[in-house]
Amino acid sequence: MATSKVTSSQSPRPPRPNLAFRELRGQRSPAEFAAAVRRAAREIGERVSCDARYVGRVEAGEIRCPNYAYERVFLHMFPGRTLTDLGFASRASVRGRGARAAEDAPPAHVTRPAYAAGGATGETWGAYEPYDTHDPYETHDNYEESDVLRRAFMTGGGATVAVASLGTIGLAPAAAAADRRVRRAGAPDADALEEAVRRIRLLDDRHGADGLYRRAATPLRAAYALLDAGATRQTTADRLHSGAGELAISVGWLAHDSGRFDDARSHYAEALATARMTGDAGLESHAFCNTAFLARDAGRPREAVRAAQAAQRVGRPLGSARLMSLLALREAGGWAGLADRTGCEQALVRAQALFERGPSDADPEWMSFYGEAELEGLEAQCWSTLGDWPRAARHARRAAQLQDPHFTRNIALYTAELADDLARGGRPDEAAAAGMRVLDLLGQVQSSRIQSMLAGTTRVLLPHRRAAGVGTFLERHASLPRTA
Repeated sequence: MATSKVTSSQSPRPPRPNLAFRELRGQRSPAEFAAAVRRAAREIGERVSCDARYVGRVEAGEIRCPNYAYERVFLHMFPGRTLTDLGFASRASVRGRGARAAEDAPPAHVTRPAYAAGGATGETWGAYEPYDTHDPYETHDNYEESDVLRRAFMTGGGATVAVASLGTIGLAPAAAAADRRVRRAGAPDADALEEAVRRIRLLDDRHGADGLYRRAATPLRAAYALLDAGATRQTTADRLHSGAGELAISVGWLAHDSGRFDDARSHYAEALATARMTGDAGLESHAFCNTAFLARDAGRPREAVRAAQAAQRVGRPLGSARLMSLLALREAGGWAGLADRTGCEQALVRAQALFERGPSDADPEWMSFYGEAELEGLEAQCWSTLGDWPRAARHARRAAQLQDPHFTRNIALYTAELADDLARGGRPDEAAAAGMRVLDLLGQVQSSRIQSMLAGTTRVLLPHRRAAGVGTFLERHASLPRTA
């Protein structure tokens, strides 16, 4: 191991927040800005793994100088500016030695970490490890904004927040906001933020994610504006951080369910960073839980296992058996994706045993969806991934039967799972009947996940179009309007 050149009498200076970079982000949330960075990278043929957490590290001053790939992207995004204009230190000062010649610059996609000499914080080349256990955020400032911003949560009455009303929630123009007196956030703002999270979850339960995702980004921007404004009391500040993190997860789920996996990953990372800044174990376990689910769906089963296990380590002290049951199911899904039947079965047994302990006051509010139907549905997905179609169909059928009618989206999801399992298990007539029930629900539910599952089922059923009911189902499915 290389020894440090810093003597015991020397102590590295704490990171200095990059206010210039924060100003350039403007009214966009960290996740939205990260998406803009990824788009800019594609425009010039670069590939960067920018997410909300990376943006947070830059703004916190932890990344004093970007690597060469990010440098090219940032200079493309802000033409005419230098790295110094963007709030970064020179490469020579960060590395503690003279800048290297241009021909000695590393290629854009090197993945070896490079650290500044003497403990100064540089940047890792390429993607960083998202599951480290230390808190990378040591300092963060509050930037005060106009109280106009917090009205994003105060407009509209109880039943008025639907897809259309989400579109009416807006932020004041920056110029107008700058002319108003700054007011710190209070308890009513925290109440409104928490209510916004509940409303978005309710709309998703009933209608699915596709019509909600883009509109939900506006409340998320307002949430982070509230954090920047600061709070009148520490208890209010804690509620605002928790609420903003939960909102980031909710918006991430809308992206996840509508097939926007990169956006979802960024929002989940944003929530994870918020949780670690405030030491919020409940929020951190929730963020890891959703990250595990996303990793499974994105074809990264080993990451799903690791994220689910991290969630269990963080969540165990919270005292909720139902939470630990759900996290065990997330782990089981990862093991199934790795074709590890033994690991999957062990996690499923653990999930069932924990579920049978029943609900408790320690159960998080966001787990309202998790009941016996969800338990059956997630187990069905595990068996389906392992190719045990009869067993998967049995659990999916039970999930659809047990689901509370309030959760329209989940009824459609479980029934679509059932249709696919039946089709792949050699029961095309029953699969077509289940598929027809899903089609009946699509007028109420907009979910790319469900539509994708149904499209897969139709492909499996094509060779069986002469079986009872199959032709009718295929024709009706073919007549559906195609989404962009």
